Amino acid sequence: MSRMTPEVLPPAPLWSDGWYRFARQQRSPNFGPRPERARTDLVVVHSISLPPGQYGGDEVMALFGNTLDWDAHPYFESIRGLQVSAHFYIRRQGELWQFVSANDRAWHAGASHYRGRSNCNDDSIGIELEGLEGDSFEPAQYETLVSLLAAIAQTYPIRYVAGHEHIAPGRKNDPGAGFDWLALQRGLGSEAVVFPSAAA
Repeated sequence: MSRMTPEVLPPAPLWSDGWYRFARQQRSPNFGPRPERARTDLVVVHSISLPPGQYGGDEVMALFGNTLDWDAHPYFESIRGLQVSAHFYIRRQGELWQFVSANDRAWHAGASHYRGRSNCNDDSIGIELEGLEGDSFEPAQYETLVSLLAAIAQTYPIRYVAGHEHIAPGRKNDPGAGFDWLALQRGLGSEAVVFPSAAA
């Protein structure tokens, strides 16, 4: 009797049309096409929590989906009607969500300038960390961020990683002083990527 050899299937691809296999998906309507010939070589790290400093709720996902109840908290009045998104969102326990295909232009950077280019939304991937600017972030968030950056760099020509504070100085301060850029740089271990201390 011959023994059947089990079929070996090829590994599933990490990406499908800009969607990362290991992220939970919730598609945001707040995106558009990238300009023709845009070279996606920048990752922008942000921090966000709604209301500020409160973690664990679904308000950030609601904001990116245009379903936030503006009357649910006094702070929300200051951002009423805001239409924004990021490509990715990393929660305090390291859980990863994706809202916009990395092939598309998410609305995360706003007025910005970096690497001698303006309008960083055009050619960047935005990653939000659940947190408050100036506060620290969790080890699980760094672990997820490092893994995500490595996966992004396998598919997109990433050359720079910067904070929102670096691409919009004076207007934005996130992720802030509590974010450990050296830890991220060591975790990524890529000399090809330029971090904020070496770029402007």
